[in-house]
Amino acid sequence: MANRTTIKEFILLGLTDNPQVAVGLFLLLLGIYLLTLIGNMLIVIITLLNVQLCTPMYFFLRHVALADIGSPTTVIPKTLVNIATGSKSISVAGCFIQLFLNFAFGTTEFLLVATMSVDRYIAICKPLHYTTIMNPRICSLLVICCWAGGISLILVPSIPLFLMPFCGPNVMNHFLCDNGPLMKLVCVNSSSLEMTYFVVAVFSLLGTLSVNIVSYVKIISTILRIPSTTGRKKTFSTCTSHMIVVTMAYGTCIFLYMKPKDANESIFNKMMTLLSTVVIPFLVPIIYCLRNKQVQDALRTELRQWIGFCKKLR
Repeated sequence: MANRTTIKEFILLGLTDNPQVAVGLFLLLLGIYLLTLIGNMLIVIITLLNVQLCTPMYFFLRHVALADIGSPTTVIPKTLVNIATGSKSISVAGCFIQLFLNFAFGTTEFLLVATMSVDRYIAICKPLHYTTIMNPRICSLLVICCWAGGISLILVPSIPLFLMPFCGPNVMNHFLCDNGPLMKLVCVNSSSLEMTYFVVAVFSLLGTLSVNIVSYVKIISTILRIPSTTGRKKTFSTCTSHMIVVTMAYGTCIFLYMKPKDANESIFNKMMTLLSTVVIPFLVPIIYCLRNKQVQDALRTELRQWIGFCKKLR
């Protein structure tokens, strides 16, 4: 099999062949990437420094932000380099690393989002037992399981794919290394590997989605039993940001990875991949900051302290 693997690099056709459009895309992607890094790093820093945000929900949110930094970082820099240099190539090793890390960060985020749903369920439906159940040791263990689970789930189909022979052609009509276009370049029958990827997608997407749905059905039923309208609104507001993120993330990824592979290389699917790997990590910190008063107050507090510290230095 090793003798049959003659391809040294893959060719990514990218998002466009038009040089003028490429310049606009470069600037747009660079801007989104920088804002994604800034927004998610702010969440990481704020949840570490601010005492009011030292709760399980924001502990999990910090790790979601780390995953949202990792996922676009595996994709956007290489895409920007290819646009800037006019190159369309990526090494075989680079392609496999990009594929593995992108999926690992994404899967880990789904597990973390499901964990956040369970956290909200316990906080709203079992408030008297919340501090006992969601203690620091349990939270740390849950986060470790999410990261280990995300990496392990992607290792299962990735190792066989990395060992597959690629004899040519080596052209992928995509801007990143994705499992669908990559499996079309394998020299041997890859139907069993495709099924493995599908099973992993079912487990990581539908499995975690079912946890989210069950949690929020119970949360909503509990909220509806609150007699006060103000109380209902206040309780529900703690979940709205998370629900928006769940809807966006699962909607795009279920469409991409739980459908037949026939349309994987269409322009529409490129746009959906762009949405899931670039736009959503950019929107997550904005959603949490705009819809969460506690995060807004923490940002203002830290900003005032930073301004005060700068004035003292002068």
